[in-house]
Formats: sequence, structure tokens, C-alpha cells
Amino acid sequence: MERIIASLLVVALAVATINSLQIARLTGSPADGLATAGNVVAAVPPTPVTTAGYSVIPQGVPAVYGAELGVSFSDVSSATPQVADATIRRLGVLDQQITLSGDDLQRYIAIASQISCEYCCGAKSIIFENGAPACGCAHSFAMRGLAKYLITTHGDEYTDAQVLDEMGKWKVLFFPGQHIKKAEILQQQGIELTYSNLASNAYRGIEKGASASGSGMVGGC
Repeated sequence: MERIIASLLVVALAVATINSLQIARLTGSPADGLATAGNVVAAVPPTPVTTAGYSVIPQGVPAVYGAELGVSFSDVSSATPQVADATIRRLGVLDQQITLSGDDLQRYIAIASQISCEYCCGAKSIIFENGAPACGCAHSFAMRGLAKYLITTHGDEYTDAQVLDEMGKWKVLFFPGQHIKKAEILQQQGIELTYSNLASNAYRGIEKGASASGSGMVGGC
């Protein structure tokens, strides 16, 4: 009888031990003596950078055209350089694929002449006065491609100011550190903090002499 009781106690102890290990695996809390190496920790998305409540770094999928083009603001990050380069190329190829003429060309010239890629090259804007490319960097291709796409595909949905604003959002992603600092200076001077004001030529160079914070450039020039 004593042997039977002893056997039952051993079995009960073994069952309890197994249950303890199973619970530990389910809850993610390691049991005593178990190695924790190899556990996969989900990546935490970066916290949006804000300046006095204003989100400087755009995130998420752009409305209207984001799903169509398969692009997301969140993909352009120094943490994921290959994804960032692929996204920039996806926008940039539109510059080569889309040919503008007539009113669309004039509208494009009016918009794209207001923005440059000054952190990558010294051109006055990303286009010449006739609409031809003035800067050969990947960032400029991307901004020009986006402008052409919005004008030809969603021209009635976006005003000129809104197209420029969208171009500005991507430029902020391409040069986050410079624009975070520029946003601070614009606010200090009481200038309305919009993506157009932040990234267009309207206040180009206002941040000169100030130290940029964060990543200087995402994607190659």
C-alpha cells in the first residue's frame, strides 16, 4: 500500500511540474532554470516626433494614393534602409513614366518649382522653369513622381497647395533631423507650421546654423 501511495505522489509531482512548464510557456514567464535566449520580441513602431503638439514626422498610409501606389510614410526610416530605398524608387519611377503636357504641365511647373532638395544638392528647385528635372537625386525623383501622379490621377481632388503639402511630407521623411529643427525654429518665430511651410522654399535656410537632431538623411542622394 505504501508503495502505491509513493508511486501516486511521484506521478502527481511529475504532472504538476509539466503543468508549471506549460503555463510558463503560455504566459511568457520563464520557469526557474529555463533559458530565455531566442525569445522573439515584436518591433515597436517609432514614436511620432512632435513639436508643441504638431506631428512633424508623418506616419501611416497616405490617404487616397497610398494604397494605390503601395507606399507608406512609415516605410521611410533610417531603421529600415532597404524598405526606404524601395519606397523612394517606387515614387521616383513615376517621374520617368508620366509625361505631362498642356494645363497639367503648367500646373506641375507652378507646384514643383516651389520645392527643392537643398539638403542633397544646391538646385533652386527640383525642376527647371520648363519643368525638366533640375536635380538627379532619388529624393527629387520621388517628389516629382508624386506630383505628376497626383496631378494626372487625382487632379480634381487635390489643390495645388495640397499637392505641395504631400510632397513636403515625403521630403520631411527624407531629411527628418533637419526638418525637426526647422519646425522648432518656425514655431519660435510664430510661423504657421504646415508641411508646405516646413519643406518648401518659402523658408528655405531658416534653420541654418542650428544643430539638427535625429537622422540627417534617409535614402541615398
